[in-house]
Amino acid sequence: MTQPTDPTNQTVTKNQAAATHTDHVEADLHDAVAQGSRLLDPGMSLTLRPMRYPQFYEMFRDAIKNTWTVEEIDLHSDLSDLHTKLTPAERHLVSRLVAFFATGDTIVANNLVLNLYQHVNSPEARLYLSRQLFEEGVHIQFYLTLLDTYVPDEAERFEAFAAVENIPSIRKKAEFCFRWIDSIQDLDRLETKEQRRQFLLNLICFGTCIEGLFFYGAFAYVYFLRSRGLLNGLASGTNWVFRDESMHMAFAFEVVETVRTEEPDLFDAEMAGQVRQMLMEAVDAEAQFAEDLLGGGVAGLSVADMRAYLENVADRRAVQLGMPEIYGTKNPLAFMELQDVQELSNFFERRVSAYQVGVEGSVSFDEDF
Repeated sequence: MTQPTDPTNQTVTKNQAAATHTDHVEADLHDAVAQGSRLLDPGMSLTLRPMRYPQFYEMFRDAIKNTWTVEEIDLHSDLSDLHTKLTPAERHLVSRLVAFFATGDTIVANNLVLNLYQHVNSPEARLYLSRQLFEEGVHIQFYLTLLDTYVPDEAERFEAFAAVENIPSIRKKAEFCFRWIDSIQDLDRLETKEQRRQFLLNLICFGTCIEGLFFYGAFAYVYFLRSRGLLNGLASGTNWVFRDESMHMAFAFEVVETVRTEEPDLFDAEMAGQVRQMLMEAVDAEAQFAEDLLGGGVAGLSVADMRAYLENVADRRAVQLGMPEIYGTKNPLAFMELQDVQELSNFFERRVSAYQVGVEGSVSFDEDF
């Protein structure tokens, strides 16, 4: 005769199984720490003491010092510039630029959440990535505010928000990004050397090509207008975004350098060739964007000069990765070399006294641009 099932026994059995699973997870975590697991080893270490990667924790702390909000940016003076001082070609430049901004940081945030966070096996690094995600959200809010302020026509705003679908030069950049996002979309764990290389290529793409080239190209347009006394509100907000993006890029390079130290055979000649090709494709995509922005003829800024500037930035990124320059091109944009760093420092000092948010450190455009 079949005995009735005791639900209490079933509950006990399930609890025992859950406890056993928890024990295994905890054992795996302790083993990982004890064995000195590497940054890209599968798993999700939760142990902050002993701290294996203090450099990432310090980056997290530095990022917090750079806290800012969109409400602190005054865009009122920009409206007068847009309506009375900018030429039609310059207004087209601004429209396209803000349309790119509106989607660019969303793409970065998606890759961070979907691809990066789960594979960097360091609680210190994940602290920084959590902070980076917050900053990407602030950037998105800033660009949303720019569009709402700069583009009063609702239909035109909707078109700008859908720039990936209806503006070819922005679609090309987005397709470049999506190709690298998709390349590791199905990777749940980095078990093999090839999978780790795929992950590194995605990280390098976002650190060097997207945050380190696409955004730096966009910053150049902002500072070109600023050098002519135009759109100071946009430039003020961009100062903060620039600091954030510089730190994001520095974090990506630090992760790459850490992985190369732990697994020196990963970044071989084949990967260096792939990175070189990646940077060249990024320059081509951004140069096409320049043709769109400057096609109407913007006095003082040519497509050829922007192309040369982008090549110069790509060379800087290659050197940061320990690779030789690709183009050997000098920076033709004198206004980028002559940015008034003292004025920028004064900007931060004014902000500290006005808002009581501590900011430490300095900004050097010469080095980063």
